[in-house]
Amino acid sequence: MADFALNGFSSDQTEKILQFQDLTGIEDLSICRDVLQRHNWNLEVAVQEQLNLYEGRPSMYAQDSRSRPPQVVDDSSSRIYFHYSGSPNGRGSYLWYIFSFCYERVISILQLLLSIFRRNVRPEKNFTTKTNMLIAFQVSSDPVEDVISFIRSYEEAYGNSHPVFYQGSYSQALSDAKQELRFLLVYLHKDEAQNIDQWCRNTLGNLQIIQYINIHTLFWACNVQSGEGYKVAEALKSGSYPFLAVIVLKDNKMTVVGRMEGTPSPSELIFRLQTIIDHNEINLIQARQERAERSAAQSLRQQQDQAYEESLRADQEKDRRREEERRAREEQEAREKEQLNAQEMEIQRIRREKELTVCKVPLEPEPTNPNACHLQIKLGERTMKRRFLMSDTLEDVYHWIFSQPDSPVSFEITTSFPKRILYPCREILTLLDAGLTHREVLHVNDLDD
Repeated sequence: MADFALNGFSSDQTEKILQFQDLTGIEDLSICRDVLQRHNWNLEVAVQEQLNLYEGRPSMYAQDSRSRPPQVVDDSSSRIYFHYSGSPNGRGSYLWYIFSFCYERVISILQLLLSIFRRNVRPEKNFTTKTNMLIAFQVSSDPVEDVISFIRSYEEAYGNSHPVFYQGSYSQALSDAKQELRFLLVYLHKDEAQNIDQWCRNTLGNLQIIQYINIHTLFWACNVQSGEGYKVAEALKSGSYPFLAVIVLKDNKMTVVGRMEGTPSPSELIFRLQTIIDHNEINLIQARQERAERSAAQSLRQQQDQAYEESLRADQEKDRRREEERRAREEQEAREKEQLNAQEMEIQRIRREKELTVCKVPLEPEPTNPNACHLQIKLGERTMKRRFLMSDTLEDVYHWIFSQPDSPVSFEITTSFPKRILYPCREILTLLDAGLTHREVLHVNDLDD
């Protein structure tokens, strides 16, 4: 059983199941698993919820205490019915049940008629206290207060030796029994019932009865002479008292699967409860299996959704990275294109400037001109020759060199030896003033290198 219940769970979940079992004393590990799954594996909340039920307190699932009692199916086909066997033979027992059923119905009708009559006729002072009580219990009060009041009066009369009473309304008890997949044992009490004191002290006060009811059921009880008890008695169609009904979840509906009327002995009561519970335990087993399957399917869907979301996030991250790379590539291409455009524009500017500079170069004198200066100009690996007049300026030489297609954009003109920088210079000098002779070798040095 343990291997089956713990199969497929992580070590942390398995540890929580075992801790929950130790803290609550529930032997069935599948029940421990179901309770923890229903509370999203929150061990503290699950244990507190279970302790509330042990103490008879409504759980977080309980409905509004003032709401109308939910519909309960009375499955006569599967119901096990017991009645009081006080008569010596079956015929007497049957006649006693018919008499009790008719008596209770007559009393209920008289009480209803009396309550209607009292609404229209002012009561006389000589009405008895009992009549006033019959009218009062017809008026619905706080259901929880009715239950608490019954528990208080029961303990005052019979002591604290009794099964744990559920301290909530009938609607809340049904809701908790459905959520926790437990049998709900409903006890309807009536002070005037035959042998009621003996029943409460000897049967409900019996230790074996207390242990059995506490372990196997939620135990809800109320006095039929209160508003809540009367509503439940009408809903369950009780005949005589004390009255017990066993309710369990069947086909997703809370169904009455057993009824007991009269005062059986403790051994008879345990036998009857055990018969009913054994006969209907399969309903809770099926409900637990269905919940486990739904929980597993939900967990699988959550895992699939989580995997899908992770895959989606990964795809989105890839798309984001691709988009960033595309933008970075486009920006780089734009920068490179801008740089190329700038370079191209600079080349065009320099070309135009060179073309304009040609117009500034003076005419070359004849080789036989005695005032001519023969220059050999070394431009990189190439040596150029050009004649200028001694009266031409160093700027004229600069303009001629700059107008050459392969000349640098920024350069200086120097002599060979000793090395002197002729241009650029602070003052524009003629070749003669610069100390050049009729034959000179000049060098062009690129300033951008």
